[in-house]
Amino acid sequence: MRALLLAVALLCAAPALAQNTVPFTARDQTSAEELELQRTLQGGTIHGRISIPDDKAANLVQPEGRAWRDFHNRTLYTVGAVAVCGVLGLLWLFYMIKGRIRIAAGPAGRTMTRFNLLERANHWMVASSFIVLMLSGLNLTFGRWLILPTLGPETFTMLTMWGKVAHNFLSFPFALGLVLMFLLWVRDNIPNALDLEWLKAGGGFIGSRHPQAARFNAGQKGVFWITVLGGGAVATTGYVLVFPFFITDIAGQQWAHMIHGVLAMLMIAAILAHIYIGSVGMEGAIDAMSTGQVDYNWAREHHSLWVDEELAKARTAIDPGAKTAGAD
Repeated sequence: MRALLLAVALLCAAPALAQNTVPFTARDQTSAEELELQRTLQGGTIHGRISIPDDKAANLVQPEGRAWRDFHNRTLYTVGAVAVCGVLGLLWLFYMIKGRIRIAAGPAGRTMTRFNLLERANHWMVASSFIVLMLSGLNLTFGRWLILPTLGPETFTMLTMWGKVAHNFLSFPFALGLVLMFLLWVRDNIPNALDLEWLKAGGGFIGSRHPQAARFNAGQKGVFWITVLGGGAVATTGYVLVFPFFITDIAGQQWAHMIHGVLAMLMIAAILAHIYIGSVGMEGAIDAMSTGQVDYNWAREHHSLWVDEELAKARTAIDPGAKTAGAD
C-alpha cells in the first residue's frame, strides 16, 4: 500500500517537475515566437491554413487593419464630433444673435406655387431616408460611448441591429431620390455670376438687405450639389461595403469605409444647417416643401428674379402677345 501511494504521488508530481526542469527553454521559445510575430506584423499578413475555397478566410492578422481600426475609433470619431457639434453650436449662436429671419414686409396673404407634388414627394423621400441613415450611422460611430452606457447592452444591441438593417435598405430610395433630384433641379442649380453677388451680400443673413436670386440662390445651390455629389459618393462607397469583395479587396473595403465615414459626417453637418434654415430659422421657408405654396412677399424678398419669371409666364399664358407688347 505504501509503495502504491508513493507511485501515485510521483505520477501526479511529474508534470510540475517537468515544468520546473525546463522553465528557461519554454520562456525562450515563447519570446522567439513573439519576436517573429512582431516582425511579421510589421511586414505583412499572417495566413493560416483552411479547407474552404475562400482564401480570404485564411487571413489571421492583417497589419493594415490596425490603421483602419484607429481611423474608425479615433479619426472618424473626432471628425464627426467636430463637424456635427461645431455646426450645432454655430446654429445656436446664430439664432441667439440673429433670431428667426422674418418676412420684412409681413405676410402678403396670397401665395405662389414653388414646388409641385413630384418635387415635394421626392424631396421628402430623400429627406426621410437621410434622417434614418444619419441616425443609424451616428449610432455606429458614437453609440458605444453615448448610447450603450445609457440604454444598456441588450437595448443597444437591438437598436444597432435594426438600425443596420434600415441603413442598408433605405440606401436604395435615398440613391433613387438623388437621381430624380438631379434630373428635376439641375437646370436651376448651375452656378453663375449672380451667385457671387449673393455671397458678397451675405445672402440676407448678414444685415437686412436681401440680394437678388432666381429660383435657387447660391446657398441652396451649394446644398444641392453637396446632396447630389456628396450623397452619390456616400451611396457608392456604401454599396461597396454592403456587397463586400464584389468590386474590390480588403484594402479597397477599408478605403471605402473611410471615405464613406468622412463624407457622411461632413454631409450631416451641411444638412443640419439646411434643416435649420428651412424650418425654425426662416419664416415661411417650410411652406415650400409642406404645401408647395409660398407667401408672395417671402418669394419677392428671397427670390425676386424667380418671381418676375413666374409672373411673366403667367401673363404670357393669359395673353400670348403680352410679352411681345411689353418688350415693345
